[in-house]
Amino acid sequence: MQEPANVQSPHHVLKTYFGYNSFRLCQEEIVNHLISGGDAFVLMPTGSGKSICYQIPSLIRDGTCIVISPLIALMQDQVDAVRELGIKAGFLNSSLNGNEAYAVEKMAINNELDLLYVAPERLVTDGFLRLLNETKVCLFAIDEAHCVSQWGHDFRPEYLQLDILADMFPGVPRIALTATADAITRRDVIDKLKLGNAKHFISSFDRPNINYRVEVKNNEKTQLLEFLRSEHPDESGIIYCMTRRKTEEIANFLTAMNLNALPYHAGLDKETRLRNQKQFLQSDGTIMVATIAFGMGINKPDIRFVAHLNLPKTLEGYYQETGRAGRDGESADAWMIYSLADVIILRQMIQSSQGDDQFKNIQHRKMEAMLGYCETTKCRRQVLLNYFGEDFAGPCGTCDTCQGKVETFDGTLLAQKALSCVYRTGQMFGANYLIDVLTGKETERIRSFRHNKVSTFGIGKELSGIEWKSVFRQLAAAGLLHVDMESKGGFRLSSRCRPVLRGEQNFELRKDPAPVRKKAKRRDRASAQDSIKQEDGATLKQYRPDLWERLRSLRLELARKLSLPAYVIFHDRTLKELADVLPDSLEEMANITGIGQKKLDAYGQQFLEVIKKYKEEKRGIAVEGDFLK
Repeated sequence: MQEPANVQSPHHVLKTYFGYNSFRLCQEEIVNHLISGGDAFVLMPTGSGKSICYQIPSLIRDGTCIVISPLIALMQDQVDAVRELGIKAGFLNSSLNGNEAYAVEKMAINNELDLLYVAPERLVTDGFLRLLNETKVCLFAIDEAHCVSQWGHDFRPEYLQLDILADMFPGVPRIALTATADAITRRDVIDKLKLGNAKHFISSFDRPNINYRVEVKNNEKTQLLEFLRSEHPDESGIIYCMTRRKTEEIANFLTAMNLNALPYHAGLDKETRLRNQKQFLQSDGTIMVATIAFGMGINKPDIRFVAHLNLPKTLEGYYQETGRAGRDGESADAWMIYSLADVIILRQMIQSSQGDDQFKNIQHRKMEAMLGYCETTKCRRQVLLNYFGEDFAGPCGTCDTCQGKVETFDGTLLAQKALSCVYRTGQMFGANYLIDVLTGKETERIRSFRHNKVSTFGIGKELSGIEWKSVFRQLAAAGLLHVDMESKGGFRLSSRCRPVLRGEQNFELRKDPAPVRKKAKRRDRASAQDSIKQEDGATLKQYRPDLWERLRSLRLELARKLSLPAYVIFHDRTLKELADVLPDSLEEMANITGIGQKKLDAYGQQFLEVIKKYKEEKRGIAVEGDFLK
């Protein structure tokens, strides 16, 4: 195994470059394992600090760490962020011209880079492999490693070729990192990347600061607007839609409602996507309306909500997408609305896919797990974590099922009526038609099919149309009904429904609960004003908002001058600590979380000046005592 090239300790590097005094769970063990030359498979949630696990070894081991990432559009931002920490980094992708690419290649060959970012498509080219043979490579970091698995939610065929690294560079340690993968995906990743001897590091999947909520879709625009205006005014968030068309529609709707919303999907030209992405990353209060084409690798810490307007395909995808909220550790919402139509569309997509029967069966099981999460009466966090193999007893007390009251009842008779109606009408109609039959509506269409004469006509008048939609949704979610592709979305009975129809098995239904509503919290100002105290311990709430805004304004000014996202200068947490501690010197400022040596040298004095001026102003109006010293 290769020995470290210098004597810097991981803790020294963590403090000097990143400004942190201690590692998070699993980080230190992973770092030491890689430094000693071992391979690693790392499964840690979004926002848990996976990148530090390979960045610190790249600074300690002699040579360049090759970071394989599918995120060409984000490589510039990633490189800018680590350069701000004092790390020597570069990238190679199609955005560079010939001279720029040559300069980066020369730096790699001359051992002048700590990190080199590259997409998997480029890595496996003959030209790049020749470059690797001329470069002293100290580590390979395969980010978003779940992309290698066809069972995962972001399968990328080019990832399958990355197994050549094990053969061509047997002495170079490799680390595969992902935020989400169920058991079958984990096995696939390890097998495809030839990581059979790698040490596994799997931390808790729990993101306790994220509040999970699922509601039944009635009027999505009205529901969405109420959610945004009542709970997240002027805050950054991501809204996921199933189609490009809907993405554009929702973005236009929100813009018309005077909200700062932008669309993002693969159908937009590259320039527009990059412009919208940059605005989202570098501004406060921007909402990105996107397909799942957006989000992987997004490192914006202050995303306060992730909303889904359609049912995600899998819990893995849902977990990763919601994990983009609240990376700063502060409270964030994962809010979803879905309907029976979403269930039908996803089942159709699986059935019409080009995959073989095994693939379709696995995707159906994944979808059923997603539906089970939506329809559960238990703690949502418990269901989510248990899916990933983590034992969480619950309840969490923060999700909607914990905070609300979910009622269940014996719905066997209602299920029998609905299933019988599907059978009596020929197993070829969708929910709306079936509901008209059950509630006894003599429409022209029903009369033309003579379904006003079937035994199930009018037997369901005790429920409203909305309540019957809930019944059909839950029957489809439980797999008692499936969609017939040939009848353009009509329901057919599945074999699972027989015990219910025969009265041999009861079927539980849940009443769709009323939405859990909460008022918006001004998180920045509320949390920023709680800690400065007089000598007698009284909180000086009237002072904190002024300083907080001044520090944010300086950060924004610097970010705009440097064309960087504001959080790359300093995270909110760092500003809050500055406003709490009120350091008098660079030496004191060096003890603030998130301020490494490079940032201290670059920005420290400017922030100290703002704090100094603030303190002088407050001393001038103080009634007595130098209470801000």
